[in-house]
Amino acid sequence: MSSLPLLLCFFFFTSFVPLFTALTSSPYLSPTILPQNYQKMLKNFKIYVYPPPETLSFDSKVEALFYSSLLHSPFTTQNPEEAHLFFLPFSFHSDLSPRSAARVVGDYRTEFIYWNRTLGADHFFLSCSGVGHGSDRNVVELKKNSVQVSCFPTTPGLFIPHKDVSLPPLANVHAPTHAPGSKSTSHLAYVRYNWVKESNLVEQLLADPEILVESEPSDQMTYEERLAGSKFCLFEYGPEISGIGEAMSFGCVPVVITDRPVQDMPSMDLLTWRHIAVFVGTSGGAREIKRVLGRVVVEGYEDMSGSAVVASKHFVWNETPQPYDAFHMVMYQLWLRRHTIRYAEREWA
Repeated sequence: MSSLPLLLCFFFFTSFVPLFTALTSSPYLSPTILPQNYQKMLKNFKIYVYPPPETLSFDSKVEALFYSSLLHSPFTTQNPEEAHLFFLPFSFHSDLSPRSAARVVGDYRTEFIYWNRTLGADHFFLSCSGVGHGSDRNVVELKKNSVQVSCFPTTPGLFIPHKDVSLPPLANVHAPTHAPGSKSTSHLAYVRYNWVKESNLVEQLLADPEILVESEPSDQMTYEERLAGSKFCLFEYGPEISGIGEAMSFGCVPVVITDRPVQDMPSMDLLTWRHIAVFVGTSGGAREIKRVLGRVVVEGYEDMSGSAVVASKHFVWNETPQPYDAFHMVMYQLWLRRHTIRYAEREWA
């Protein structure tokens, strides 16, 4: 491998480190281990991509971008014996039946020997909404053993924590690059049109003068101004939370409103989300949300805002992948999942 990519990564991370070393708490779970393991991944990680079908389409742009980035990356190998992981180049669409999914896996396990060595545990696949459960052996192994790379947020119940990986959502805007620090704000919190849909909660938020709630979609310039001018950005957990990376890039601390544990946040293996975002339930309404935000402002808002800016760099997708961007962080999470049990031939032949 050329030394140039490694050199670029070194300069990227060394320029990146000051952004979070000045913070009281790092947004990373293991800030000292990440750059070391990342370099090892760049040098060693190999993926064998099975021959794709004649036509291949995906449910989302982010899946297609990941697939294209993977195919053109130095991670792929033509020698399956040196591969750490195997990629199934098939789109497991939301409307794909369990029988069809079983047939896809069955074809790969019949034509190639590699699935049976681990019962699919060293394989991964793309499914934006997530693969459902089924009784067929092929579907059971796919769901239980293989790594599902899905869109964020994933359909409830179809994401297995510590095994599956979320793709950071595509962002339409990114704040200009700047080091985290104090920012001037006009609003305590901002709710973009449709970010919160529960009618009673919306009415309560509208009644608070410190919270800006849009009643109609804003244009791009207004949207960016409101992200930059707000301390917190409120999201109801669901499809509209895809704007979380945009909010983070402007230092607008995400507030995720949900009554259940969120287990599919992007980069769960890398980021300490409690240092980046606030998670709050709906039972206390706007009053409880306001109370929680007030406490955060007093106890550690500046650090959370700075951590959000730093972490947002890993939500950026590029047509040509760059060091530590969204593509590389997904690859890094796959790299962490490369250790699997391979069965002796007599056990599966």
